[in-house]
Amino acid sequence: MELWNVLFDILILLFTAMVFGVVCERFRQSSIIGYLAAGTLLGPNALQIVSNATEVTALAELGVALLLFTIGLEFSWSRLKSLGSAALGGGAVQIFATIAVGMVVSMVFGLTWRTSLILGAIITLSSTACVLRVLVSRAEIESTHGRHALGILLMQDIALVPLVLIVTLVGGDGTLAQVGVDMVKTLAWAAALIVVLYLLLNRVVPKILHMPSLQRNRDLPILLAIVAGMGSASGAHYLGLSPALGAFVAGMLLAESPFATQIRADVASLRILLVTLFFSSIGMLGDPAWFVQNMGSVFALVMAIVVGKAVIIWFVLRRFGLSHTSALATGICLGQVGEFSFVLAEVGRGAGIDEQLFALIISATICTLFITPYLIALAPRLSNAGITLLSRTHLISKPAIPLPRDDASPEPHFIVIGFGPAGEAVAESVRRLPIRVTVIDLNPGLITRVNQLGLSGYIGDAMQSEVLEHVGVATASAVIVTVPAPDAARGMVELIRSISPDVHIIARARYHRFLADLQRGGATVIVDEERTVGIRLAAQLRRHLGTQSGAFPN
Repeated sequence: MELWNVLFDILILLFTAMVFGVVCERFRQSSIIGYLAAGTLLGPNALQIVSNATEVTALAELGVALLLFTIGLEFSWSRLKSLGSAALGGGAVQIFATIAVGMVVSMVFGLTWRTSLILGAIITLSSTACVLRVLVSRAEIESTHGRHALGILLMQDIALVPLVLIVTLVGGDGTLAQVGVDMVKTLAWAAALIVVLYLLLNRVVPKILHMPSLQRNRDLPILLAIVAGMGSASGAHYLGLSPALGAFVAGMLLAESPFATQIRADVASLRILLVTLFFSSIGMLGDPAWFVQNMGSVFALVMAIVVGKAVIIWFVLRRFGLSHTSALATGICLGQVGEFSFVLAEVGRGAGIDEQLFALIISATICTLFITPYLIALAPRLSNAGITLLSRTHLISKPAIPLPRDDASPEPHFIVIGFGPAGEAVAESVRRLPIRVTVIDLNPGLITRVNQLGLSGYIGDAMQSEVLEHVGVATASAVIVTVPAPDAARGMVELIRSISPDVHIIARARYHRFLADLQRGGATVIVDEERTVGIRLAAQLRRHLGTQSGAFPN
């Protein structure tokens, strides 16, 4: 009976989160706000409808671990290096600078060094989910401030795991020396965990994934991916470490595998379910009555976070050569407290963070997430206006060194779906041109051939939006669909068109009767295989008969 009560609470929570999420998206807000609002409304501080909050929160922690696992899958070294030193170096400096400034301000207001450090760690993180969603929807992810915001967000996501360790150790009892000893022990266990996971995920798992039985059955790789993510989280918990650490390291070690893209897509649905529960369970911590009574303090903290983080990121990116406007626009986009800050707040709760401060942090975080879409929309204009005002007052001057152009055109990017004979012919014809070519196929052996040709290959199902989004279909110059199966080709074309309305799609039609389906799906150009074969057959016949080329109709 207790199990069914918990499941009923989860059902009510998910249904309310879905409704509130739809409402938020309707008003161009992040659906995360809806999930938080659903938890607040149903939680113990409001309607008290969810009675098993503890069990729901415990289940939601799995969502955090799985989310960290999928984020780890994004961190291949090649992708990190492509972001550039300004994004990565600036992200690292921003983390330390924000923690330091947060500590100093907190200690001025009478907080202890432990509490100040935890508070600085909470504030330093921005919202990856909210910022990237808004930047993509506004087609600004490839802008200068969009690219640098992405790099800083990735560095912040990497920093989450060590920040969790630091907050856990600092929040405990003991002297500063004891904290140092505990940190060394924890790092030693973490190193041992990384070594074990490296051996398993780089020696054992790739051999399993290449087994013919797993390639024939799509269910088995999904189960293997879930076991890898959850098993790593369980191993970290057994060693007394954060489960998020184990899951993140497992994802990062698998990121160099050609299976990473498909694994990410396979666990996406489960991740969405558990992450929704996580944000809803966090919302249950909110107290509407407390917020109304302490509105002044909440708004003061919100202003300090937005302005403070924007200024810090502005100064940091200026040191890496960005223009004033691009640096400040990036800072405005990241002027919020992120979803992972809830994890740090929960870890520090009851140790360095008392209940009053915890309620203040939760309330301010929700407020900053709420205004994030508006900040991003206004970031370029606010940045230009602010820099113009400061220039007129002679507080800043034009830099003497040349700065990178904000309007630099991106490198042409083409995506080939399917690497059978048709796909290989397409790739062979363009691989020596000054363009970037990415190939998607489910066959690991074909992707090995792609890599031998010097092209980028990903093992993945192009019928899943996560795979297409990962390879950059939203910014591609063209997509060539070479798969022969009519239903699969139509589904891929429709999905590509829904993600990128303006991309040029060239599709292969195996049979003439499926042309209309591909046209309705959104294909720009369709190669009719039956008609093309007929034309070639006619040409061969003309050659054989030695007639003139006009003897037969085309």
